[in-house]
Amino acid sequence: MISSRKIEDLHPAVQKLASAHMEACKEANIDLLIYCTYRDIESQNALYKQGRETTGSVVTNARGGESYHNWRCAYDCVALVQGKPQWGDSVLARKVGELGESVGLEWSGRWAGKLKESAHFQYTGGYTLKQLQAGAVPQ
Repeated sequence: MISSRKIEDLHPAVQKLASAHMEACKEANIDLLIYCTYRDIESQNALYKQGRETTGSVVTNARGGESYHNWRCAYDCVALVQGKPQWGDSVLARKVGELGESVGLEWSGRWAGKLKESAHFQYTGGYTLKQLQAGAVPQ
């Protein structure tokens, strides 16, 4: 199983945007930790089972192959204050989200529905999951 936190494991276009996001946060005096980038199908399926077939809370609605993480187009991050993740700070999460959007990323904090992930950012190059599954590669 692979669940990476390396920016280098992202698609090159997403790498550039992730770096720009980190720089924008740095300029705003926000320390950003990217903790999940590429995730293989097996890891995605294990995450999907969480809260459904295994203990823990439901954290994703995507099965293997249905997450942009599986296609190297997404990452999850959190702001740090004095080295500690600020999971519950919605004001800080919104600022990080807005900074991500300002560099061209899609922020899941704007999504409608029950499961909002303020930590998730993606760039798909305009491709849908179906297109990626069929072999399309974002530019």
